[in-house]
Amino acid sequence: MTPSVAVVGGGPAGLMAAEVLAGAGLAVTVFDRMPSLARKFLMAGRGGLNLTHSEDLESFLGRYDGAAVDRLRPIIAAFPPAALVAWAEGLGQPTFVGSSGRVFPKSLKASPLLRAWLQRLASLGVEVRLRHEWRGWDTDGALRLETPEGGTAVRADAVVLALGGASWPRLGSDGAWAAWIEDVAPFRPANVGADIAWSAVFRDRFEGQPLKNVALRVGGHASRGDAVVTRYGLEGGAVYAISAALRDAAPATLQIDLRPDQTIQRLTDRLARPRKGESLANHLRKALSLSPVEVNLLREAAGKDLPAEPGPLARLIKACPLPVTGVEGLARAISSAGGLRLEAVDERLMLKARPGVFAAGEMLDWEAPTGGYLLQASFATGVAAAEGVKAFLSR
Repeated sequence: MTPSVAVVGGGPAGLMAAEVLAGAGLAVTVFDRMPSLARKFLMAGRGGLNLTHSEDLESFLGRYDGAAVDRLRPIIAAFPPAALVAWAEGLGQPTFVGSSGRVFPKSLKASPLLRAWLQRLASLGVEVRLRHEWRGWDTDGALRLETPEGGTAVRADAVVLALGGASWPRLGSDGAWAAWIEDVAPFRPANVGADIAWSAVFRDRFEGQPLKNVALRVGGHASRGDAVVTRYGLEGGAVYAISAALRDAAPATLQIDLRPDQTIQRLTDRLARPRKGESLANHLRKALSLSPVEVNLLREAAGKDLPAEPGPLARLIKACPLPVTGVEGLARAISSAGGLRLEAVDERLMLKARPGVFAAGEMLDWEAPTGGYLLQASFATGVAAAEGVKAFLSR
């Protein structure tokens, strides 16, 4: 009789596990609590689906938090970025490498890839059961699932849990599964915006305005890129890159270098040019091309009356201090830290407390920045969990 595997969670990790297992000839059923699969995956692709990154593997692995990288190293090495690219292209979705080294499908969307993927899974015989919410195990060890028609119990020869983290809960990953599993670290927001108490004038005037090519620093952590002013503070790639440091240090001071390619001395020299009766805002615009949002950001930090002398003003531009009170919560976070502790699973990602049950994806306690690292680890752990299932059943 063909062994059966239940995959609980229909995101990238769960679907990848299902593909590997079905490809090995196992009977696979995917259960998901939402009305459709991979909702968070589709949302991630709305702005351009960043599948992975093209940098060398050692640099790639260095992007993961230090506590998890040793466990993730063999898993990602077994299914590296090149393998993920080959997989996508095997689904008829050619990819390209952007100027930042990030890898995208040429369609820049998740939906064509997902459609092709689901067709492949169907051809492999994978069954899908939607609106099935996992509620732990019954007294006989069967999976407890709640459906619109009521509760049901499901037995399988092996199980892959790919239940996601706790960010974007409206898309399906709400972390409720932690109530039925031991050894879960508290969930915390990751890749998330910073909270700054703007003045009402600044907030109302500059909400949605970009800060282009800035450098951010908090403590010993730095990033560079773009940010956007929001009503609650700042968001954007440069902020997400250091959001873990902001989260762990808050309240903290975030320093923004508005002209990272210029030295303090060069800025001082340019600011020392005669103003010829110009207002300071016009002088900053002409001398340094500072935009209105940048000039007023300096005033948020230093007060309405900015330093009159070129030297102190240049230093403020290079290190504009903003008080960060915290970060946004899980509902607004791109990803989450915390989850099933890696010490609770063996090298094949099987739960030590439950033989035959494996875990994959963001429900595991690892953290990474945006840039392709989140999806890569989700896909790779899905493959690893599936390989673990195969090894378990072969015994």
